Order: sequence, then structure tokens, then C-alpha cells
Amino acid sequence: MRRKFAGRVAALCVAAAMTLSLTACSGGNMYATSEDSMKLSDNDIITLGSVTTNSGAAAAYGEAEISGFKLAVSEINAAGGIFGKQIKLKSMDDIEASNAFNRLAGEKDVIGILGPTISSTTGAVAPLADQNQLPSIAPAATSDSIETGGYLFRTCFKDSYQGEIAAKFAAEDLKVKKVAVLYGTGDPYSSGVGKAFVNAAKKAGLEVVAEENSSSADDTEYSSQLQKVQAAGAEFLYAPYYYSAAGPYIIPQARSIGYNGYIMGPDGYDGLQITGSKARYNKVLYTTHYSPDDTSNKKVQKFITSYKKANNGATPNTFTALGYDSVYMFKRAIEKAGANASRADIRKAIHGMSFSGVTGEFTLDSQGSPKKSVIVLEMKNGKPTYRSTIEPAK
Repeated sequence: MRRKFAGRVAALCVAAAMTLSLTACSGGNMYATSEDSMKLSDNDIITLGSVTTNSGAAAAYGEAEISGFKLAVSEINAAGGIFGKQIKLKSMDDIEASNAFNRLAGEKDVIGILGPTISSTTGAVAPLADQNQLPSIAPAATSDSIETGGYLFRTCFKDSYQGEIAAKFAAEDLKVKKVAVLYGTGDPYSSGVGKAFVNAAKKAGLEVVAEENSSSADDTEYSSQLQKVQAAGAEFLYAPYYYSAAGPYIIPQARSIGYNGYIMGPDGYDGLQITGSKARYNKVLYTTHYSPDDTSNKKVQKFITSYKKANNGATPNTFTALGYDSVYMFKRAIEKAGANASRADIRKAIHGMSFSGVTGEFTLDSQGSPKKSVIVLEMKNGKPTYRSTIEPAK
């Protein structure tokens, strides 16, 4: 009996050792809940991880965010860093977002995560931020369904807020009466913004004459839905898709079937791909977080000058600005948390943070999301131009 018992104990010990080994190899975080979790004072540098979309339809967003991260890191390092320490950026693609996040979380020197980029990948990662007790800031993931307020925060406003603002703009600025909506049911970003718009439009007294949808947010054919919008007599079409679908497909197809009313979208229109005549894009508008034409915010102009100098004269877009602000949010939190701060201390410093940046002034609410002013851009001669700023309701 003793031999059998000893053998079983030995087997259990081997199994446990193998489990620990596999956990370490898979990138699981072994430090998240331990008492000796990493502190800033443990390392000579401060490491931020990033998980961004670097391939596929939304690749331009991820690339723009990374350029914003890099600019902010270079500025901070040039100014002496944080507590005299330089910042290092560890970047990963979100093709397998959960694995990428867990891998970074398992690296003891990583004190925070920037990203992911889009709502679908951020939604998958949100629970992991809490499980790993790793503070994370998503620059542009706007979906309401994402669980925030624990260890995950955002720099951007939420979908519902963006849809509400679009309805308010249609009613009060454009003064239209009949509106329609087209969104992708298979995408949380597209459907979330679209449904929020419908609810807000009805509350604003607008008549929703058509509510159409596609199976996904990256289809290439929308003519049948757009014909119904046209037949319903809509003066305004809200089509919350990404630039890669709105530019080459939705807008040209709407014009080709005779729809000449307004077309409006959310921040996913940033980087709109124009095909054919630029005149097709007249009366196209979208809401966003930042405009290079905003002369009222001195930080905007300083940011643009700095970015152009570092990027051969290129102009930064909204996602670059959101990425840039996200790094500075971490800087503010780290400085508030102190030179001996842990991940939990940094998370506490971010919670309820008031911040003033390139994408506006805001205070994070209890759910970790900002409610801030919204920029409306209008396409003129194929280029987005500043139309107005809509302030949040007080």
C-alpha cells in the first residue's frame, strides 16, 4: 500500500510539474495574482505591450495606432522618460488576439497593454485583462458589448454614443425627416452603432423609413438593400461600416441606383477609399474623435507638427491620434501611481482618470469609457473637412 501510495504521489507531482511547465510555455500569466507581482522598480525600463490589427480589412487602423504609440513613446523618451526610465514597446498582431494578450501578460516586465484595435478582438480580450490583472487601454474599440471598468479602459467613445450623436446631427443640423439605416449584422461594431442610431432617431422624432442589413460588415454587394432605401424616400442614410466597405462599395452603389441624399457613418469611415468620381462622395459625413483642422486645441497642432516631422510630412489620422493619447494616458497613470507601482496600482490610477489630449478632454466613467465632444467631418472634393463639433449633453 505504501509503495502504491508513494507511486501515486510521485505521479501527481510529475503531472503538476508538467502542468506548470505547459502553463509557462503557453504564455499564461503566472504573476497576475501573486504577492510578488512586478513593480516598476523591478526594471530599468518601462515596458508597454500592444496588440493591434496589422492584417485584413482593418489593418490600416492597427498600423495607424502603432504609429501613434511610437510617436508618443519617442517624445516621452526624448523628454527623459518616466521616473528617468525609458519606455519600451512590445508589439504583437491580433490575428490570435487572446494568445497574443496572454503571451504579453505572461511577461513579467509588461505593465500595461495598448489595444486591441477593433471591437471584435477587444471583446475577446476584455475578460483576460481582468483575469491577468493587467491594465489595458483600447484606443478605438467602440462596441457597447465590451466589458470595461475592471482592468480594461478605452480612449474612444462608445458605439451607442456615436449613434446617438449621428441621430442628433441629422435632426438638428441637417434637419431631415426621413432616415434609413444599413448595417452588418455579423459585426458588433456595425450592428451596435446602427441599432443605437435607430433608437436615438426615433426618440428625436425622425421617421425611420428603412432598416436594412447585410450578413457581414465586409460584403461587396449592397444594391438590393440600397434600392429599398431609395424607394422608401429616405433623405439620410446611416451606414456604419468600415472604410473598406463604405468607400468602394456602399457609397458608389448608392449613387448608381439614384440615391442622392446624405450618407453618414461612424469613425470607421476614417481612411475612406474613394473609387470613381469624387462627386459621388458629396454629402458624405462621418463622426470621429479628432480633426487636423481643429485649431481650438493647441495639442492637436503640436501633435500634427511632431508627427509630420517624424513621418516624412504625412498627416496623422484619427486612429493615430487615439493611439497617441492612449500612451499618454498610461504615462499619466504611471506618474500618479508612483515609481514603485504594481499593475494593480496603475489600474487604480487609470480608473476615473481625467485627461486632456489630442482627442479631447474627458473623465472616464465608472465603466472606463469617456464621454466627450464628437467631431463631424464632411467629404468635399474627395477629402474630409471639418464640419462641426458636437459637445456632450451635460
